[in-house]
Amino acid sequence: MEEFWAKIANNKGTITLKDLNEYKLIGKGADGSVFQLTPDRCVKIFEKEQTKALELKALQVGQSSRVIPRLYEDGPNYIIMEYVKGISLPQFLKKEKQLPESIVEKILAMLVELKKVGFDRIDTEVRHILFDEEMEIRVIDLKRAFGSVRENPTKFLEGIKKKGYLEEFMKHVNTLNPTLYKEWKSIIR
Repeated sequence: MEEFWAKIANNKGTITLKDLNEYKLIGKGADGSVFQLTPDRCVKIFEKEQTKALELKALQVGQSSRVIPRLYEDGPNYIIMEYVKGISLPQFLKKEKQLPESIVEKILAMLVELKKVGFDRIDTEVRHILFDEEMEIRVIDLKRAFGSVRENPTKFLEGIKKKGYLEEFMKHVNTLNPTLYKEWKSIIR
């Protein structure tokens, strides 16, 4: 980490992608890139300050929740947060070829938790749901937690449908929470 801090000091508080070429790239998207700094920390470099500010706010608000990664530090164009060791929901589905009720129960609890911490949008993409080494659920890429109100997981349901697991998911939702099942059944296309 000393080398990382030296690079930030040399760049007047910012970090560039070029500065991180010796670190493992663990994710790249339209908003930025994520590199693993240590076994338990990663850094996300943002393309836009506004996007960084949105994600930082969500991480700060969510620090009381176990489903949100720990926030360690931030700078003008980066956030240092907990590196979640584990697998994404799509990786889990590809490996297991099933969606057990126990996993659906964790997803439902995660959605309740996102609402409990105060997020306006409790929806998330399937690929942003991770399971840590204890198979506890974690959520990443939280930039849309505020600003757009969405109480139903429309994006999630679309994503789980694309993966071919919507019917199995909804069967478990019906068992676990019939009221929610009826509500979501009306929004599925």
